[in-house]
Amino acid sequence: MLTDDARVVDAKSCQLETWVRENIDSTEYWALPACNFTGNLELSVSEAIGKDNNNTEITDIVYQAKTLIKELKTNGWGVGVAFGNERHPQINAESNMIGNLYAYVPASFSFLDDDLVVHINLGAEHSKDEKRTHLTWGLGSEIRLTNQTFLIGEVFGQNNGNPFFQLGIAYWVVPDHVQFDTTYGNRMNDTSEEQWFTIGLRLLSNPIFP
Repeated sequence: MLTDDARVVDAKSCQLETWVRENIDSTEYWALPACNFTGNLELSVSEAIGKDNNNTEITDIVYQAKTLIKELKTNGWGVGVAFGNERHPQINAESNMIGNLYAYVPASFSFLDDDLVVHINLGAEHSKDEKRTHLTWGLGSEIRLTNQTFLIGEVFGQNNGNPFFQLGIAYWVVPDHVQFDTTYGNRMNDTSEEQWFTIGLRLLSNPIFP
């Protein structure tokens, strides 16, 4: 999901998120490892490799740091701040909400003992090529269907143009350690030319740093 939550990887632990995104005219392969070395600072480096219908290879690399101002608790709320930098922004930059430089504030709200969690993002991204800054926003949710299955959905966009949406299912194969998800996304009030499908895998470790 593009709308982030007010959570970080557990202290002294790491996670790996990886997914394949199939667009109408290209395919993207993403890998996003992240670690929390100190307890409240998640550092991540993500890379995407893609090929379009002309077999032209394109790559993106994103560096990000995220910390929490208030930790999310069950039936409570949390808020954080994140900022990052992307190099070679060639892969569906608008629908990925990533500019050359970006920052955002993620806030999360827990209801019904975590059966419903709502996420709100507000931020900005600066495009070096366009020489302009866009405001960014996102509204997402996680709805528990079973102990291990969640319905996930979001709407996100910039201060100009129609927003995008994404819907899917996330399933914990091993609770808190191994999760699979699949989603469908598109731009609102648009044709199928900008739609995409994803299949993802998320792996979380136990504490591995002293």
